[in-house]
Amino acid sequence: MTTIDTLFSKQDNGLGFSTYTYNQNLIWKGSLDTISFDQQTIKDKLLVLDKPCYIVRIAGQIGVTNEGFLSPVENTTTQVELLTSIPPIRLQQLGDPNFLSFYGVKYAYMTGAMAGGIASEEMVIALGKDQILSSFGAGGLTPERLEAAIQTIQQALPHDPYAFNLIHSPNDMAIERRAVDLYLKYGVKIVEASAFLDLTPNIVYYRVAGLSLNNANQIEIKNKVIAKISRREVASKFMQPAPAKIIQELLEQGLITELQAKLAKKVPMADDITVEADSGGHTDNRPLVCLLPSLISLRDEIQTQYQYAQPIRVGVAGGIATPQSALAGLMMGAAYVMTGSINQACVESGACEHTKRLLAQAEMADVMMAPAADMFEMGVKLQVLKRGTMFPMRAQKLYELYRAYDSIEDIPAAEREKLEKQVFRKTLAEVWEGTAAYLSQKNPEKLGKAINNPKLKMAAIFRWYLGLSSRWSTAGEKGREVDYQIWCGPAMGGFNDWVRGSYLAEPQNRRVVDVADHIMQGAAYLYRIQNLKIQGLQIPDYYTQYLPEISQ
Repeated sequence: MTTIDTLFSKQDNGLGFSTYTYNQNLIWKGSLDTISFDQQTIKDKLLVLDKPCYIVRIAGQIGVTNEGFLSPVENTTTQVELLTSIPPIRLQQLGDPNFLSFYGVKYAYMTGAMAGGIASEEMVIALGKDQILSSFGAGGLTPERLEAAIQTIQQALPHDPYAFNLIHSPNDMAIERRAVDLYLKYGVKIVEASAFLDLTPNIVYYRVAGLSLNNANQIEIKNKVIAKISRREVASKFMQPAPAKIIQELLEQGLITELQAKLAKKVPMADDITVEADSGGHTDNRPLVCLLPSLISLRDEIQTQYQYAQPIRVGVAGGIATPQSALAGLMMGAAYVMTGSINQACVESGACEHTKRLLAQAEMADVMMAPAADMFEMGVKLQVLKRGTMFPMRAQKLYELYRAYDSIEDIPAAEREKLEKQVFRKTLAEVWEGTAAYLSQKNPEKLGKAINNPKLKMAAIFRWYLGLSSRWSTAGEKGREVDYQIWCGPAMGGFNDWVRGSYLAEPQNRRVVDVADHIMQGAAYLYRIQNLKIQGLQIPDYYTQYLPEISQ
């Protein structure tokens, strides 16, 4: 077998520096007619990833071919000088192969959940039918709407991969529980846990209720968890077994068996950790190059401690929008890559057409942080689009007023009037009346607290705007375009830069499977180019770009 040592030989240039040159004991053999010398056909051959590439020189002219083979030098002379070569590369070689077999997918790529059904049934089904894992955006949906989505997706994908989101709801734990009950009822086998600040009984219940022993007396994990995390302390909890206290509570409630409680001590809370860097929606704006190595190192420490039979995989999300960013994450050791914001602009997204057009125009600087509706009082923020919408500025103003005053009545009259005219477009009394009616049906306990606490009442009124603004964006509410809350990270601008001038520049041409295929195909192509560069081949910039083209 040819190794790197046989292909290259070390030479000293006399100045103390060493260089490696291609081993002249190998030559290329094949038909000269297969060698390309012009720019376009050379790139075409570099793009043929399932075949090797041989870089040769004939009469001072460098060419490329996918055909022929390497052979030891014979006594005969040859007019073809072999400069270097690179083997075939398959998309399945990128990332962790265990991710592919574990989830039954074709490559180490998945799409993350976007709440409110933006990561829609249509999106999950389209990707699932192409053997790509996608997570349905269950956050913020009613149990009835979520149940209907489960039925639709399961009917369309009886044997293909899919996942459902479980978003942390610190202000209403019953929301989490209702989702878990539905997932267990319908046998949803993969859950993407997101926005968790700590482990809750609900996510532990889902995980542990799926534990059993198979015929070989090995632990079988039926309920798989992919946890999206940006904090080391939270990642640590998902990388360890479930807390004994929560396990005991679930056991006492009769929700899990004695066997499951015992097995829970031997498996981590998550099979996969998605390291969430600077992303759309809930985010800590962490830099990928710092966060990913840190959590991979943490995983290694915990694996040394617990010696899990199947080590936890660590993937990456946030900023993944191009072949370059996907390859960067994979080369830093990510087991898989996850995309988010860029899928919201695709045909299958649950966002309205106006939102998709705004996203297709976005640049990297067209995003900012704004208060999150679900964790408003805690001061938690999420990243949204600021281009074409006033939402982030208006939401920030609401939070400033909440911090400055103890009740609606304490807010100066001029400020209240401005809120009623510009933001709510109705009186604050009318907003409260609608909010109270909603809470009386959905959460009477919270309504009682708000009635007796002016600060909580003010927060509930402000959340009316924060909550509806994201629904206006998905529903395409006419007249409210300036108030659309559009979750988006800088990745959207990176994607738009990449596809400019290609068929994917237009929103109506953006399909999630196409986007996934081009990102992974491009990552593999750029890996090939980088590999050639590392071998010492100087490559013009023309060949270092991968642009999406319609497949023939």
